[in-house]
Amino acid sequence: MTMLEIKDFGKRFTIHHLEKTMPAIEHINFSLEAGEFIGIVGKSGSGKSTILKSIYRSYLPDTGNILYNSARFGQVDLATISEREMLYLRQYEIGYVSQFLNVMPRTTCRQLVINALLEMGESEEVALKESGEALTHFEMDPKLWDSYPNTFSGGEKLRLNIAMATVKNPRLLLLDEPTASLDQQSKVKVREMIEKLKNKGTTLVGIFHDIEFMEGLCDKVYDIQSRLQTVVKETITYES
Repeated sequence: MTMLEIKDFGKRFTIHHLEKTMPAIEHINFSLEAGEFIGIVGKSGSGKSTILKSIYRSYLPDTGNILYNSARFGQVDLATISEREMLYLRQYEIGYVSQFLNVMPRTTCRQLVINALLEMGESEEVALKESGEALTHFEMDPKLWDSYPNTFSGGEKLRLNIAMATVKNPRLLLLDEPTASLDQQSKVKVREMIEKLKNKGTTLVGIFHDIEFMEGLCDKVYDIQSRLQTVVKETITYES
């Protein structure tokens, strides 16, 4: 079953004070079956994050279609569905991990993960248990669990971001440089969680500058420069 299909996607941005509209990316085409992981590669500024943000509908595409097979709505075009439908998909089906943490102020680390589970309809008892397991997996110091994230380091914020997204076991997970500020041990924990989600059937789209991290993890690679989607048999041999 095709979970996600990007068809002739393009995005432009307008620089109002210069009265110019500039193309950010165009003619993007790739598809992803349920449970697969595709890695998007390309040089900085090539539009990788723009693709992810458009799938999540932070941006609206200017051309093309983003077809997603929803458990609730069936096949929908994420470029044109209603805001209410998109909010539902973000809450229950599509997760997004960025390099930056943007959360409600004066909410503790543990409560943020608990809230993510409560949104899914879990009981407070289950949410408390699973939030602790998630924070432990990502080696968050228990002393930080009841602290506010604005005091955290960049790596701690990123690990919390990943915990909040992955604890919901999303149907589709978008990963925008999820290992950017992590040490090697933390990267291993992220890889373990990705493998766990894949085994549960989550479909993933990820951006990584760390090509070694992707070896043996992705099923497909999409190279923005060549506009080529490659099926990975064993390990990735892409050279940046």
